[in-house]
Amino acid sequence: MFGTHDLALFIVSGLLLNIAPGPDSLLIMTRSATQGWRAGSAAALGVGAGTFVHIFAAALGLSAVLATSATAFAIVKYAGAAYLLYVGLAMLRGRGPREAEGEPARPAPPVLSYRKIFLQGFLTNALNPKVAVFFLAFVPQFIAAEAPDKALAFILLGCIFNVNSMLWCHFLAVSSALASRRIRVGRTLTLWVHRSIGALFVSFGLRLALSGRGS
Repeated sequence: MFGTHDLALFIVSGLLLNIAPGPDSLLIMTRSATQGWRAGSAAALGVGAGTFVHIFAAALGLSAVLATSATAFAIVKYAGAAYLLYVGLAMLRGRGPREAEGEPARPAPPVLSYRKIFLQGFLTNALNPKVAVFFLAFVPQFIAAEAPDKALAFILLGCIFNVNSMLWCHFLAVSSALASRRIRVGRTLTLWVHRSIGALFVSFGLRLALSGRGS
């Protein structure tokens, strides 16, 4: 269909790849657990928007530049690492407001608007050059050599991958929100979980900054 082949295998492989944990899924789970499923959904939609950037960039050949140019790859890599570090450090610095005049502060993770959460998801995904390289390595395997329009076939497969990704990401958003309601952890524990996840984001940022193209 439209110059693609083994579409069922592509869908199954894409689902398995989406299930693998990473900064995107961690962000969605964190926002759902602390602000509800709508916040997690906003993060998921941001991730999906960032994925579209990689899909169309790869289809137009821009991602090939990242794969072949060390300078371009390094620029995007360090920008992405810097953003992951920024998000992680913001989580680590989270403070809770005072609940009433004269009472001691009760810790709570910072509450963000859906717009800011969407932007977090978008930048976390769009600034990761390894996602661009992944699309160049994975998607072409399912494009037929005789495809009349390979760019169109690439975009089609990318959109299918992104739809699968959104299904999984919204499942994470809803399940994380439901789990946080049932567990009903205290605000202090919630803050420390939030800070632990912030530390993971810092580690993701450092790993991205120190990694090479193939690692």
